[in-house]
Amino acid sequence: MNKISLRKTLIPLVTFGIICFMYFGPINRTPFENIIISLIIIVANCFEYRGKPFSALGLYIEKFNAKDLLVIAPLVAFGLFIFYVIALVPGIEMLTGVPIDYSSMNQLKGDLPTTIIWILIVWATAAFGEEIIFRGYLMRQFVKFFGDSKISLAINIVLISGFFGYMHMQQGVTGQLVAGSTGAIFAIIFILRKYDLWFMIMVHGIFNTIAFFSIYLGLA
Repeated sequence: MNKISLRKTLIPLVTFGIICFMYFGPINRTPFENIIISLIIIVANCFEYRGKPFSALGLYIEKFNAKDLLVIAPLVAFGLFIFYVIALVPGIEMLTGVPIDYSSMNQLKGDLPTTIIWILIVWATAAFGEEIIFRGYLMRQFVKFFGDSKISLAINIVLISGFFGYMHMQQGVTGQLVAGSTGAIFAIIFILRKYDLWFMIMVHGIFNTIAFFSIYLGLA
């Protein structure tokens, strides 16, 4: 493993401290905190990678192509959603004995304008925000420090996905386990796609869009 400079050690440590403060500090949580954290990460990467913050997250220009983003990513998102509904959620509900808590989304049922507004919000905060934070930054930083051996990647997936699941506390313990498991699948796809964050943003955004329209139609 290449020697990591002091700059590339201190900047991510400070950034991680800010992320933890934003999530767990005395500041009231808002739907837009992921956007704020994402902007902080981009600024931090500007200093760490000397003005090239986006490729360090996996936002490669050469991987921004129509076939991957408009054909393959929607198919992956749809397949993942089917697995989520048929196997993942029922399996974890059976394990915990507690149904997943979607009560925070009740206002979407039958309300198309509210559903569309929330879909736009979730694209910004979850598809872009969460993917930049959890996959693009935390996972990539873990690889930078600990490498990409099979053992390292397994620990990477478990730790970051566990953190991802914990942050979905509004959905109860079942929702946290479901989110953590979904995060682990996202992480595996991210690795298999050679850290292509554009692809993950599309998969995450389309997955959430399907879920929100399902709630709107009363199917969830």
